[in-house]
Amino acid sequence: MSKRTRTVLALLTWLLAAQGVLIGLRALQAPTLSDVQVTTLDGESTDLAALAAGKPLVVNLWASWCPPCRREMPVLAAAQKQATWASFVFANQGEGAATVRNYLASGQLDLANVMLDPDTRLGFVAGSTALPLTLFYDAQGRLLDTHTGALTTASLAAKLQQLRNTQESSTQEQTLHD
Repeated sequence: MSKRTRTVLALLTWLLAAQGVLIGLRALQAPTLSDVQVTTLDGESTDLAALAAGKPLVVNLWASWCPPCRREMPVLAAAQKQATWASFVFANQGEGAATVRNYLASGQLDLANVMLDPDTRLGFVAGSTALPLTLFYDAQGRLLDTHTGALTTASLAAKLQQLRNTQESSTQEQTLHD
């Protein structure tokens, strides 16, 4: 192996290690739900804590140009209607309100809590720029799980069951301490 090849490999190894450290530090400094601002389709600013309303929270990061996002959207829409014990937020990544409204209308999607994340900050906070990305928070605002890629009905049902089990365990523990 040549000296140049060893140098390049050493540099790549160092870059990967540095990226891992930065991701770890970001996780330690993860903002609370009230720190993460999103914008309504009408241009008003709000935060994820307000949208959670004290319930477990499912945050889906998506874009209209993303085929896997488009495939999973009906699955998430059905879950939002069925899992009323949780709040759902659909945070569009980097597109404008008109684009989002047109996409929702053309797909005949009736979703509550469709938000804009024009600077794609949520993906950065979550440590991923891949779409779709779904984040699962407990009622206390702790990030419990993430899913990168399109959710199927079965995979979303499993994630929601885990979230519900966590919620029920927290409720039982709180009852025991009261």
